[in-house]
Amino acid sequence: MSKYASQTTVSQERSRAEIESILWRYGASRFAYGWQGNSAMIAFEANRRRIRFILPFPTDTPRTPKGRRPLHPDKALDQEGRRRWRALVLAIKAKLEMVDSGIATFEDEFLAYTVLPNGSTVGEWITPQIESACNFGKMPPLLPMPGGNDAP
Repeated sequence: MSKYASQTTVSQERSRAEIESILWRYGASRFAYGWQGNSAMIAFEANRRRIRFILPFPTDTPRTPKGRRPLHPDKALDQEGRRRWRALVLAIKAKLEMVDSGIATFEDEFLAYTVLPNGSTVGEWITPQIESACNFGKMPPLLPMPGGNDAP
């Protein structure tokens, strides 16, 4: 099975501009874009929340579906970059449409990407805690106890 947008001809710049347009259309009040090292960042403000997506640039030449090295590695890297930008366009647009259609809340769709006061995202903050809970087998109860006391 091929990856989403693996044959796209849409430039990375056009995809970034499309994200900005989508965010404006769905009511975002601020937008920022930047890059550093091997990644790009898209950030925006909506529903009184700051949201940040980090898009890693491909660093290793992607292989063909059969596992071979491509004939033109630079072209393959550029194609993978374009593909990743198209995937981010799709994800952001789908999340905003879910919210707009009343299928999910803004918080449900963007929770992991919500920026906390210390600059990290909820996903960056909670992932190690989830990993620890799973590794040590100490999970919260499925149902809260009456009166707010979750201890058994």
